[in-house]
Amino acid sequence: MVGNYKVVTLCGSTRFKNEFMEAQKKLTLDGKIVISVGLFGHSGDKEVWESMDEGTLTKTKEMLDDMHKRKIDMADEIFVINVGGYIGDSTRSEIEYAKEHGKTISYLEGEKL
Repeated sequence: MVGNYKVVTLCGSTRFKNEFMEAQKKLTLDGKIVISVGLFGHSGDKEVWESMDEGTLTKTKEMLDDMHKRKIDMADEIFVINVGGYIGDSTRSEIEYAKEHGKTISYLEGEKL
């Protein structure tokens, strides 16, 4: 917690940009500090990836995955954006990481694991 506010990190596929934005608004209005993704690689921000060679692309994705786990470290809980029940490999890894570190886990569409 920071002051009187719980901190929540959003997790999920970046293809669900609209759902990320809606969850961010709702959770903020619920009195939570929200940490989200830095860019939406699957639904916007494609220009970030277009000029990268394969090696740079791999390193950048690894950095972003690690950075997101540091965001989970900073949070009291995670909120999983699992539209239609979809949870990809990266998100599944983040959920397991959050469980291992005693974080509360909430889901947009109910628990799917």
